[in-house]
Amino acid sequence: MTATIALVDDDRNILTSVSIALQSEGFMTRMYSDGEAALKALTDNPPDLAIFDIKMPKMDGLELLRRLREKSRVPVIFLTSKDDELDEALGLAMGADDYIAKPFSQRLLIARIRAILRRTEPAATGETGANEAQVPLERGRLVMDPARHRVTWDGRPVTLTVTEFLILETLAQRPGIVKTRNQLMDAAYQDDIYVDDRTIDSHIKRVRRKFREADPTFDSIETLYGAGYRFSEE
Repeated sequence: MTATIALVDDDRNILTSVSIALQSEGFMTRMYSDGEAALKALTDNPPDLAIFDIKMPKMDGLELLRRLREKSRVPVIFLTSKDDELDEALGLAMGADDYIAKPFSQRLLIARIRAILRRTEPAATGETGANEAQVPLERGRLVMDPARHRVTWDGRPVTLTVTEFLILETLAQRPGIVKTRNQLMDAAYQDDIYVDDRTIDSHIKRVRRKFREADPTFDSIETLYGAGYRFSEE
């Protein structure tokens, strides 16, 4: 079944270019130029996934997400300005599924969309068996629940994007085993999407920062220079 993606952005150029890129990949798209126009349509006829710009007139993306979450759990990706870490953190805390900083690669956006749709499809289609197979992963103080996309450290919640979740999950599945950057790329970016080493390093840095906000002593992700990363189970 063809997935429908809703695009909400006050920049017509972005709406058009992203819509064309998604349609070329087989998705159906709906476009809205502001949050007010989008809210009723998204609640009355939910898409499979929505992409929100944060900075919009009338109703910004954060307010749109807040009001949407009162009625719907449709997956949401935020488009953020490069330095808007506060907006990113608020969006994820409010229930966004991922974020991408502008300017962004359309191939990367498509990869993130597919990753989220793969993760949410069983719940959306009623195929509970697939979710039941995704049992929580426990490694010392770390607990990861793939079916619910939840992460806790020593009982404290840690909010990760889909990409960050997949990278950490790959490391935590085999504690003590070194994972190269290429292996982490393969886990987080499917469908032949290329990213360079710095992208993986940036994700690892952000994951460490988020865990240290929950526990300043967190040091379970080790860097082995020239080799990659590994998760150290306490």
